[in-house]
Amino acid sequence: MDRKILKTGAAALAAAAIAIPAAAFAQEEVVPAAEAVSGGTAYILNTLLFLIGGFLVMWMAAGFAMLEAGLVRSKNVSVQCLKNIGLYAIAGLMFWVMGYNIAYPGDFNGYVGGFSGIYPMQGVGEADTDTGYSVASDWFFQMVFCATTASIVSGTIAERTKLTAFFIFTAVLTGVIYPIVVSWEWGAGFLDQMGFSDFAGSTLVHSTGGWAALMGAIIIGPRLNRYTASGVTVFPGSSIPLATLGTFILWLGWFGFNGASQLAMGTVGDVSDVSKIFVNTNMAACAGTVVAIIATQLMYKKADTTMALNGALAGLVAITAEPLTPNVGMAIIIGGIGGLLPVIVVPLLDKLKIDDVVGAIPVHLCAGIWGTLAVPITNGDVPFIAQLTGVIATGVFVSIVSAILWTILKFTVGVRPSAEDEMAGLDHSETGIEAYPEFARVT
Repeated sequence: MDRKILKTGAAALAAAAIAIPAAAFAQEEVVPAAEAVSGGTAYILNTLLFLIGGFLVMWMAAGFAMLEAGLVRSKNVSVQCLKNIGLYAIAGLMFWVMGYNIAYPGDFNGYVGGFSGIYPMQGVGEADTDTGYSVASDWFFQMVFCATTASIVSGTIAERTKLTAFFIFTAVLTGVIYPIVVSWEWGAGFLDQMGFSDFAGSTLVHSTGGWAALMGAIIIGPRLNRYTASGVTVFPGSSIPLATLGTFILWLGWFGFNGASQLAMGTVGDVSDVSKIFVNTNMAACAGTVVAIIATQLMYKKADTTMALNGALAGLVAITAEPLTPNVGMAIIIGGIGGLLPVIVVPLLDKLKIDDVVGAIPVHLCAGIWGTLAVPITNGDVPFIAQLTGVIATGVFVSIVSAILWTILKFTVGVRPSAEDEMAGLDHSETGIEAYPEFARVT
């Protein structure tokens, strides 16, 4: 991923001039900071950035688990937790066995790279400083992104999908579908050659997961009694506090998601840029939250807590495509528009009878598309046609392959439990362990 380095020294000096008397500048010589550290030190710092960013993104798996556990009904919480820890484990295995080498195939035709074997790690005590970072740290950072894609699917199709079918789909998504899409841009494929830019994955990660989730929701169908002749039946989640905790965990993890996508911390410019990315990421989420609160208050005369949570996440997704080049004001605008999307799209999905339990389609798919298309607004080096091509290519490929896979699963292992099991709750039929056994089971 190419990165632009922005110089902020002039802005810093201007701010200092306001606070310090002019005479002070005449008495002291300003010594420029070193632009870059030595090769070994850069190797350490870059590796550290990958590792810190990686474990923050890994912690997002807990955020998805808590968000989904809070937004599904009590009778489905245990199975939702199992899905989330299971998908993370499957993603790790599949990305090591085949995913990474498909995503980063080296020289290839730009569309589909060949499988070149299991990804090798360095030996004990070995380090090749010419790479600029530990190869293991790079693999780990890329792997946790892969797992995030599968987490998006989990929430949308909750409460009416068999574990076996979901885990099989996850294996293919993380081992083949996601890596192919990644290869088109981060692997120097055809989108990269066009000038397409997706800094941390608004399209490559979030829209990929969103398209896969959309196909699943359509083919699997809505939850029983969700849409009736009298309208949409509201199924309250089990715990708003748990969903809120999950959102804050995701918000925290996003600093690793976007910040470490700078991919380097060996120069003054890199560290400065990581700092700016943190600020823009945070402000986009703030704007998304506030816009969602105001919009629901205006539309429904009451602020909607779940929409506020999704507004924050949509703001984060939107800024992910380009968190570096916007100034703070533009980051707020991009995140604010992202936060408005769930408020608009969730009712539209219900009209179409597409049941998205946690709102992942508007948050990850729609806000991911918006963020990707918005990149040229602040980064003039990126052509809009390349961004549009990336959005369309990803949507067509992921939708077709996901639809085929969901259909195969539907007519082989089956994707839905029986009506009786769904009404009783999947905790009982899929795991045998209920999350809240002391509560009376409700339908």
